Amino acid sequence: MKIGILTGGGDVPGLNPCIKAVVNRAVDEGHSVIGIRRGWGGLLNYNPADETSAKKWLIPLDRQAVRTVDRTGGTFLHTSRTNPGKVAAADVPEFLREPDWQPDAGDIRDFTPHVLKNLEHLGLDVLIPIGGDDTLSYGHRLHVEGVPVVAVPKTMDNDVYGTDYCIGFSTAVTRSVNFIHSLRTSVGSHERIGIIELFGRNSGETSLISAYLADVDRAIISEVPFDPEKLAAQLIQDKNNNPSNYAIMTISEGASMIGGKIIEYGQADAYGHKKLGGIGAITGDAIKKITGQNTIYQQVAYLMRSGAPDAIDLMVGFNYAHMAMDLIQEKTFGRMVALKDGKYTNVPANILSEGVKRVDVDELYDVDAYRPKVRRVNQKPMFLY
Repeated sequence: MKIGILTGGGDVPGLNPCIKAVVNRAVDEGHSVIGIRRGWGGLLNYNPADETSAKKWLIPLDRQAVRTVDRTGGTFLHTSRTNPGKVAAADVPEFLREPDWQPDAGDIRDFTPHVLKNLEHLGLDVLIPIGGDDTLSYGHRLHVEGVPVVAVPKTMDNDVYGTDYCIGFSTAVTRSVNFIHSLRTSVGSHERIGIIELFGRNSGETSLISAYLADVDRAIISEVPFDPEKLAAQLIQDKNNNPSNYAIMTISEGASMIGGKIIEYGQADAYGHKKLGGIGAITGDAIKKITGQNTIYQQVAYLMRSGAPDAIDLMVGFNYAHMAMDLIQEKTFGRMVALKDGKYTNVPANILSEGVKRVDVDELYDVDAYRPKVRRVNQKPMFLY
C-alpha cells in the first residue's frame, strides 16, 4: 500500500517519533510512505500540473529520511492550521482561482473535491493525519467522503475527546513544572507574586496538573471563571504564610474572570479560533491594583511544547504509530488510536463530535480555593483524566 502521513495544528514533542515508527514499520512490511508537508495545506496547495509543486508540498519517506528525526521535537513535515473545507479568499492557491475571480473578502470556499482529486492522483491507499480536534475532524470528513483514514491524536492540551492521552501532553507538563520551579528563584528573591500563564484554550488540564506537580499556591483553569478580588486575598495570605515571602500561581490562557471574556486577538483561523494570551498579565495588573503588591508575570507559551520529547511522549508516539499500522494491516479504517483506562485501544474517528473533554472540576478542583483537589486516585488514569 501507499500511505500518506501529515501533521496539523500546533507542534508538540513526539510527532517525529510517531512519523519515524510509521515509516520504519511500513517499509518493513513492504509499503511506501509519502509525507505531506504543512498539514492539510499540503493537499490544498499541491498542483499535479506543476512539476515543482511536489517538491514543496510532498516528501517521499524511507528509513534514511527519518533516521534521526525522533531525537528532536516538533514536526519535520511542518504544520499548518489549514482547513481545505473552509478556505478564505486570501488563502486560495493561485492555480485554483478562476480567471477574473474577484471574491468578496468574506468568501469561504470548500476545496475538498480538489483534495480528493489530489489523493487519487497520488495513489494513496490510506491517510494518517496526526493532530488535535480540528485536524482530525477534517480527517473524518475525508473518511466520510470515502478516503481510508486512521487518525492519531496529539495536542499538548490533552483535550481530544475519546482518548485519555494525546501525544505532547507529558512533555508540556514536564516543561511547565521545570519553568515554575526555576521562576521561584526570581519570584522569591524579589518577594513578589508570580503568575505563570500556560497554554490551554478550552481545557485547563495543563494548568491543573502542572500546578499539582509543582505545588504552587493557586491555579486558575479555563473551566472556572474566577474572582480577582478573592484570588488576590488568597495570594496575599499565601505570601504571608511563606517564610520566603512570595506566592506563585498558574493560569490557563483560556481562563476568564467572572463576568469577563476570554482574551482573544487577531484573525480567526480556518477552524474559527483566534489567538489567546494575556489573561495572566491582566490578572497581574488586577492583583497589583487590589493589593499594592508587585507581581512577576511569565507567559510560558511555546516553550511548553518546544524541544525534544520526554520518555512518555517517545513511548506513546512510537506505540500509536504501531497501532495505526496494525489497523492499516487489518484494513480497518475510520478509527482513531487511543489510550483508555491505561490501555492502548482504538475508537471510531467520529467520536470527536460526540463530546467535549474538560477537567473534571467536581473531582479534581477546589472552585473556592482555586487549587487542585486531588484526593482519591485509585482506578484513575495516570494523568488523572
